[in-house]
Amino acid sequence: MKTIRLLLAAIVLAACSFSASAGEIFRFGPRIGTEVNSMRLNSDVFNSDNRAGFTGGLMMEVNVPLVGIAFDLSVMYVHRLNNNSLKAGASDSPDQNSMLTADSYIKRDYIEIPLNFKYKIGLPIVGKVVSPYLFTGPSFAFLASKRHINEAYKNKAFDVAWNFGVGLQLFTHLQVGASYGLGITKTVEKVSSITAGPEITGRNNYWTVTAAWLF
Repeated sequence: MKTIRLLLAAIVLAACSFSASAGEIFRFGPRIGTEVNSMRLNSDVFNSDNRAGFTGGLMMEVNVPLVGIAFDLSVMYVHRLNNNSLKAGASDSPDQNSMLTADSYIKRDYIEIPLNFKYKIGLPIVGKVVSPYLFTGPSFAFLASKRHINEAYKNKAFDVAWNFGVGLQLFTHLQVGASYGLGITKTVEKVSSITAGPEITGRNNYWTVTAAWLF
């Protein structure tokens, strides 16, 4: 009977140890944030005239033990209010240029899936309280709002960007990061080559500030 109790105790301890270890390797939780037009090293970054949209969703992180390397994958809803990077080629027709200023052209909704490689910089003594990290990786965005802007242009259904960012992990659960998304693909295209209007050369380039709480 005593042997059975010891065996059961050993199984419980092993299960608890595995659960704790798995919690350190695999974590997930909510992630929210805002996109901004320009990064500023003060509270002005969150001013209403600087915010360019918001984002929210779920994030999963997988840590490689002992080496400070991790990977994170998120599924995010993104609402972009404007985009200063969109530019059109010169046109002699004022009517053609005016087609590019419609509100529908600068407001988009996306389902975005960023995948990041992350390097956590371990700090002695304070590493459990605060730990900086660097991250980079691709982001795949699927248009969730209407495609057609007007008779000449439409939003592209799929968008790819590459993110570069820095962040801080606080008390092992809270991660606050800022990243710059460098657009790779065009976000707008002409409906047809016959349609009047200048060519679009714009891409989605944006700053994003997010916070995630991981369990």
